[in-house]
Amino acid sequence: MSAPAPSPLAIVDAEPLPRQEEVLTGEALAFVAELHRLFTPRRNELLARRAERRAEIARTSTLDFLPETAAIRADDSWRVAPAPAALDDRRVEITGPTDRKMTVNALNSGARVWLADFEDASAPTWENVIQGQINLIDAYTRNIDFTDPVSGKSYALGPDSELATVVMRPRGWHLNERHLVAADGTPVPGALVDFGLYFFHNARRLLDLGKGPYFYLPKTESHLEACLWNDVFVFAQDHVGVPQGSVRATVLIETITAAYEMDEILYELRDHASGLNAGRWDYLFSIVKNFRDGGTKFVLPDRNAVTMTAPFMRAYTELLVRTCHKRGAHAIGGMAAFIPSRRDEQVNKVAFEKVKADKDREAGDGFDGSWVAHPDLVPIAMASFDAVLGDRPNQKDRLREDVSVAAGDLIAVDSLDARPTYDGLVNAVQVGIRYIEAWLRGLGAVAIFNLMEDAATAEISRSQIWQWINAGVVFEHDGGTVAATPELAREIAARELADIRAEIGEEAFSAGRWQQAHDLLLKVALDEDYADFLTLPAYEQLTG
Repeated sequence: MSAPAPSPLAIVDAEPLPRQEEVLTGEALAFVAELHRLFTPRRNELLARRAERRAEIARTSTLDFLPETAAIRADDSWRVAPAPAALDDRRVEITGPTDRKMTVNALNSGARVWLADFEDASAPTWENVIQGQINLIDAYTRNIDFTDPVSGKSYALGPDSELATVVMRPRGWHLNERHLVAADGTPVPGALVDFGLYFFHNARRLLDLGKGPYFYLPKTESHLEACLWNDVFVFAQDHVGVPQGSVRATVLIETITAAYEMDEILYELRDHASGLNAGRWDYLFSIVKNFRDGGTKFVLPDRNAVTMTAPFMRAYTELLVRTCHKRGAHAIGGMAAFIPSRRDEQVNKVAFEKVKADKDREAGDGFDGSWVAHPDLVPIAMASFDAVLGDRPNQKDRLREDVSVAAGDLIAVDSLDARPTYDGLVNAVQVGIRYIEAWLRGLGAVAIFNLMEDAATAEISRSQIWQWINAGVVFEHDGGTVAATPELAREIAARELADIRAEIGEEAFSAGRWQQAHDLLLKVALDEDYADFLTLPAYEQLTG
């Protein structure tokens, strides 16, 4: 007996948007409803498993490679599917949200890949979710342009042969989409909404263009979650009628638990796997979240002091390169988040030198490509990888068999000499308030202090405040010492709010969401019960 047809999804608490009927067709909604019916129960089980694993880490303060999957790691024979031509050369990838201007500029940027982001660089307002889908459809049909209402400058797509290949990032498994609800009243996971609408409308079109439906998978915590994605892909390809293996997925290794399961994640996705990516801020956030009961051994210094050359970060990135290349997958490096200044060339000079050193290191370590946040950084990163790759599309033949990483190396946070500082606490409060305020207004990618920040930035900022207070950190300050306490965090936050009011003026301050952002940061940074994700309580306050 065949399964009953899925009930149509209801659109709730959402104002109608221009052209939404082009995305929210009956057939597309039926597809998303079927994804929800088939896969949300397993999603829910895996979220519960996350909590169980976190409790086990709290009990033991350690992690290890999984004994039950040792045979997969030891088997040298398996490889992921060969890369399609459009994803063979990924030496520079630009990231950003799917608003209309970014869509045009990212595709034209000269980068090989654009990470079209429905996740950390996009606040999930209904308008952002639906308009982003429309913008990508328009890009693939070459019906997109943009005129800046302030400058009057117009933007249009360049020749097809010069456009970046799109790799779309849906939301993580933990977030629901409150505006799409099944007949039983359950909201559909945002991951299935983003993936489902994009895949349904674009899979065949992309294959006709010589590319395909390519995805970045965020916040993955285990190979079982990768297995769930693989089953989603198999079903989706059959449902839409495209060949199995059309999908390619790159998994962000941005949680500490996933770092112990890189082989297994690639194995579960092997017919659809494209590579792994090293995501820095979420990775550090995950370490704080999982080892927050582990005492001073796991206390991180200021986030900018945790560079990719730190021993435990080197262990993570070198293991990623070795694992990927052993399995024929791409290894993609981390983000260069600097935003060039239009007024201070000295700031640019120093920052560009740091970006170059970072990308030179990644290319030298064996990475096949890396991320940038701004088009001006594309040539810098390109030069670093060109110098190593030449005319080769990648360096997957560089197996890095010299790398040997023990389980303890990945969590050796206490190998760092740096310690938390008072200025680091101030910066965490400043960036946290400024980012959350923009997010609550629907902006997910925000330039703060010459860096492009996204939700991962806010997560590490509030997590470090929480960790330092709960670990009893004492800072050197003004010739003496001061303890990290809730009162100190509140004092700094109040001062920052007053400084912002003076900086932008009363009218702009009143028009913003500053007090709300201040209160939310302090809630997630000071509450005894640590919220798994800042975006969960923030989503409840997001309008639209």
